[in-house]
Amino acid sequence: MANLKEIRNRISSVSSTMQITSAMKMVSAAKLKKAQDAITAMRPYADKLTELLQSLSATLDADSGSKFSTQREVNKVLIVGITSNRGLCGAFNSNIIKEVIRLSNETYANKEVSYLAIGKKTNDAFKKSGKIIANHSAVFDDLTFDNVASIAQSIMDKFVDGDFDKIELVYNRFKNAATQLVTTEQFLPIVPVEDASNTNADYIFEPSKVEIVEQLIPKSLKTQLYKAVRDSFASEHGARMTAMHKATDNATELRDQLKLTYNKARQAAITNEILEIVGGAEALNN
Repeated sequence: MANLKEIRNRISSVSSTMQITSAMKMVSAAKLKKAQDAITAMRPYADKLTELLQSLSATLDADSGSKFSTQREVNKVLIVGITSNRGLCGAFNSNIIKEVIRLSNETYANKEVSYLAIGKKTNDAFKKSGKIIANHSAVFDDLTFDNVASIAQSIMDKFVDGDFDKIELVYNRFKNAATQLVTTEQFLPIVPVEDASNTNADYIFEPSKVEIVEQLIPKSLKTQLYKAVRDSFASEHGARMTAMHKATDNATELRDQLKLTYNKARQAAITNEILEIVGGAEALNN
């Protein structure tokens, strides 16, 4: 009977876990809808703005180019790792951390690499390295354009001041609830388009291209970072919803197996008791 009690406790424990994972799945599903609508609405604007400014920057003379387009010899690199503040979302965070480590050890193996954390999991992974220059995990408590823009401005200032020669963003790009794509995106310097021969063929610029670029590039960079954070935020809820769905299914399967085991053990215990009673009755008759 002690074995039966142990199985009953396990069934109760698994059932409680199943209720928690099911509730977390529903919460993430509700949050995902809002986050998905937000990134879907802003992505075309952000992509088109980035494309326009890359094209304009490519047509400018070297002397009149933007300070954010300055190509320098890459010695100091800043990697901005965008993760979540919480776990229970499958490989969502570990995939970003692995990609950041790969960039550090392979792509920029002979460079001076520093990290900027957006998300508690990035900070936890690299804080012992002593290379984290800032931790902006609190941005997810109030995810607005202004809050992300202030982070982007600090990064832009560090590039202009020469603290870093290249800045990379590493984040999960949202595709759908079940799929998140690990993306590495160059933030600074601005990458010009390869073929800019016809970029201004049909446009008359007022004011000049230089003035337009100087005014719009900071806004474009802030929008680019905000899109990356929004992408990651939507991906987090999609990953957590999928992970909790699988966890709920696994808990349900385990509970059913435990119930079957419990019923078999209970039946065996009852059979043994009946045999003992029959054996005792025969002993008395003899």
